Amino acid sequence: MKIFCRTDQKSICHLCCLDQHKGHDTVSAAAERTERQKDLEESRENIQQRIQDREEDVKLLQQEVEAINGSADKAVDHSQEIFSQLIRLMEKRRSEVEQQVRSQQEREVSRVKDLKEKLEQEITELKRKDADLQKLSLTEDHNQFLHSYPSLSEPGQPADSSRINIRPLRYFEEVTAAVSEVREKLQDLLTETWTNVSQAVTEVDVLLLEPEPEPKTRAGFLRYSQRITLDPNTVNRHLLLSDGNRRATLTKQRQSYPEHPDRFTVWNQVLSRESLTGRCYWEVERRGYWVGVAVAYKTIRRDGGSEDCRFGFNDKSWMLECYKDRYKFGHNKVGTDVPGPQSSRVGVYLDHRAGILSFYSVSETMTLLHRVQTTFTEPLHAGLRLGCYGDSAEFIEVK
Repeated sequence: MKIFCRTDQKSICHLCCLDQHKGHDTVSAAAERTERQKDLEESRENIQQRIQDREEDVKLLQQEVEAINGSADKAVDHSQEIFSQLIRLMEKRRSEVEQQVRSQQEREVSRVKDLKEKLEQEITELKRKDADLQKLSLTEDHNQFLHSYPSLSEPGQPADSSRINIRPLRYFEEVTAAVSEVREKLQDLLTETWTNVSQAVTEVDVLLLEPEPEPKTRAGFLRYSQRITLDPNTVNRHLLLSDGNRRATLTKQRQSYPEHPDRFTVWNQVLSRESLTGRCYWEVERRGYWVGVAVAYKTIRRDGGSEDCRFGFNDKSWMLECYKDRYKFGHNKVGTDVPGPQSSRVGVYLDHRAGILSFYSVSETMTLLHRVQTTFTEPLHAGLRLGCYGDSAEFIEVK
């Protein structure tokens, strides 16, 4: 068996070369071994190189483990210190409020007690004089009566002859109300910013793997469902918020929202409280002739009627315009007609890291209307713009 048949990939003898392997590609077994030996050495070199590469990768991953652990420990220590500082600050403010209340309590109680003591002294003096006058009224000696009357008939006037006027105060209830207001503002601030903290944690992604593909079904999208609420500090005064700040309705009557630098002063727009990073999905139910479903950076301009403030007309916002019979997409002053089935509900999918923003018509099925592929440089906020009085849009809580 000193011959190798390359055609059949097997070892054979000289007789086989003349019979069933006649005309096949044959070489000596030694020659084939020499050829295969070269291939074997190349394979070993490749394997050894892969082993070396993988060992380097293992070292790199171990370094990443140490770096992740170190960074996490620093983040935990830093956050603990910050929260401890906040707790100390809150405790200091609590102590200051208690001191102020107790000091004011002492002053007011002292004033009331001083006045009460003076009034009690005045009452004692008046009672004494009344007794003297009663005694005088019973005397039968006319001359004694006339002699004593002038000195007894004029009671001494008190320092303050006016009646005590107790104002209808609620004493320190206003302090309770003011402290409660501080609590509510802190709760709102923590609610608004906690999403950023939580998303910053979940967005830590060390391995540079392929981005997760966009879902194909509504159930797939709902895995990334995001609850959206509207920020009253950003809403234009012609938009009425309702349903837990998830619905906006355009009204002729201006709403009495307080002054705030984040408010849209001209365009009938509003932004969400939640900042959006990572993968998110939400749905908007629209009613009326024209509704704009948008996303925008928080740094979009608010004051005035310029296009810098208008969703879809600057480089800080993207908007799908939903008409009764058509769609249109706008970004940075460029508008694009969008074909697609009409539906009262629009689904929005965002993959912030991959730079994907997709709008869907949602009914019994989901139809892609428009997809954006870009690079997002800031967290995004969901937005609405309404065009006609009576139009409304609501962020649906999808499950």
